[in-house]
Amino acid sequence: MGLKRFIYFGLFYEFMSFSKICKNIKDLKIQGAQNVAIAGLKAISLKNDKKSVKKVLGLRETEPLLKNSIKFVMKDFDRNYKIAMDHLKSSREKIAEIGYKKFKGKKVFTHCHSSTVVEILKKAKVKRVFNTETRPLYQGRKTAKDLKEAKVEHYVDSGGKIALGRSDIMLIGCDGLCKKYVVNKIGSSMFVDIAKNLKKKVYVCGDSWKICNEIKIEERDGSEIWKNNLKNVTVKNIAFDKIDNGLVDGIISELGIYNPKKFMMEVRKKYPEIF
Repeated sequence: MGLKRFIYFGLFYEFMSFSKICKNIKDLKIQGAQNVAIAGLKAISLKNDKKSVKKVLGLRETEPLLKNSIKFVMKDFDRNYKIAMDHLKSSREKIAEIGYKKFKGKKVFTHCHSSTVVEILKKAKVKRVFNTETRPLYQGRKTAKDLKEAKVEHYVDSGGKIALGRSDIMLIGCDGLCKKYVVNKIGSSMFVDIAKNLKKKVYVCGDSWKICNEIKIEERDGSEIWKNNLKNVTVKNIAFDKIDNGLVDGIISELGIYNPKKFMMEVRKKYPEIF
């Protein structure tokens, strides 16, 4: 997040109560792991008794960045709050600086929306972007808008195989970087399988504080997909899925570019106070 946007979010939350911030996080009015983590830290700066911290931690089950940020801060609030905020506001630019050379001159496929992916691809000045609409909330449209200066080809999700076939490489963001798998928006694992069958390399980018052991996969209200659906029809709105780490060629974080096993080692070495 750029400094101006960070200041904007900081001022925005100054006028919000603890309860209002929590409601906005819960209702998905605040989106993006980094924004959610910043909002969560702001909430506990207003109210950080055990009950309040527990409430914030339970708002998003698939947001390890939020949980790890709070875990770090609560070890020594007065000292660590600023450190955590500085980390959150600077990691995206650091990741882009480390990762952009991998994608220079390439045709890149991506799924859903990741501000870090956008930052990398903008810096790389990629040749072309192929992206998917990402139903049911169409976050892929935001990616296309953010990268409108590049030549973007926007596909329905079911056209992902065609899009991947026209690309050179795949890059996605993540919601969690677990021991055995990466968690990202539903459809990601399917596209990774296709990419590997097409012999395309797959990279995942994200803040190293998204590390975790396990994540419970969130299932959202089926009405997001089909309002007033037919009687006896159950709509499954699974929000995320898991990508086996063995299918990921590299994880790009502010610590560098590593294979998943090496990445886990580097994070634990760098941040023993969290992990």
